[in-house]
Amino acid sequence: MIQVGPYQLNSKVLLAPMAGTSDKPFRILCRAQGAALTTSEMVVIQQHLLDTNKTKYRLDFTGESAPISIQIAGSGADELAISAQKAVEFGADIIDINMGCPAKKVCNKAAGSALMQDEELVKGILNTVVNSVDVPITLKMRTGWNRDNKNAPTIAHIAQEAGIKMLSVHGRTKADKYNGEAEYDTVAEVVSQVAIPVIANGDITSAEKAKQVLDATGASGVMVGRAAQGNPWIIAEINHYLETGKHTEPIPLALKKQTAVKHIQQIHAFYGEGLGVRIARKHILWYLQYFKDTQTCWTKISKIDASKKQYQQFKNCINEHN
Repeated sequence: MIQVGPYQLNSKVLLAPMAGTSDKPFRILCRAQGAALTTSEMVVIQQHLLDTNKTKYRLDFTGESAPISIQIAGSGADELAISAQKAVEFGADIIDINMGCPAKKVCNKAAGSALMQDEELVKGILNTVVNSVDVPITLKMRTGWNRDNKNAPTIAHIAQEAGIKMLSVHGRTKADKYNGEAEYDTVAEVVSQVAIPVIANGDITSAEKAKQVLDATGASGVMVGRAAQGNPWIIAEINHYLETGKHTEPIPLALKKQTAVKHIQQIHAFYGEGLGVRIARKHILWYLQYFKDTQTCWTKISKIDASKKQYQQFKNCINEHN
């Protein structure tokens, strides 16, 4: 099993922190499917942002199972240390530092994967954050900032020296964004260089792929991201395959429908009427990709702006067309 500080994770499958996806309702759903750790969406915890709705929703962990993992982002050591201290106040058992996000609005502020270009800055950040709180710190990064500069093994050494307890490595560079296929040779190199757990991330799209990546890299676990959007059951499928070497029995369609509908209901309850409907739309679209006759359903649902009507139409659609 994977050890992160005092916490022993109970499976090898983790949910990736994804902006706009890994919110509280989705984390609870994925934990129920067997995700060992469900890290929050990236959050910048600054005083002037604490009263914003976005930050309030992102920092609500009531009713979630420990360990609570909060991902923080920023571009400076002191800024990230303050974010880490605030995260602990909000209930973080584990803090994850974002050096993996390739988004322009993050990288333009010299945060996310842009930080990997300055190894001395990385060293300063990691040492400062580790020393600022008493909870384990993890790091999510990419293989490098472009294909000619894959410095993840060097950053991994820096991280281990600083006291980072776990690394998650996405098999693409900052320049790759989400294009092309993820590569795992660099992940394997990182695994061979450090003694702390390394989690392989990027294109983990099936149970077989998860097993292949673990075998190829020697990683301690896998982190599932976009493949769980609309298909949270992939987590249970990967878990079962890794534990038994066999595929799990197909999840009954009726149970999938029930889970999807309940998830939409929980989004409405968590965010309230207006915001809940807007956020539920993308999850509905993702779910519909796994059901039949999606275009007809989506045309009906996409323009609805009331939660009860949206919920009912989604429920009707997936029951009518499957």
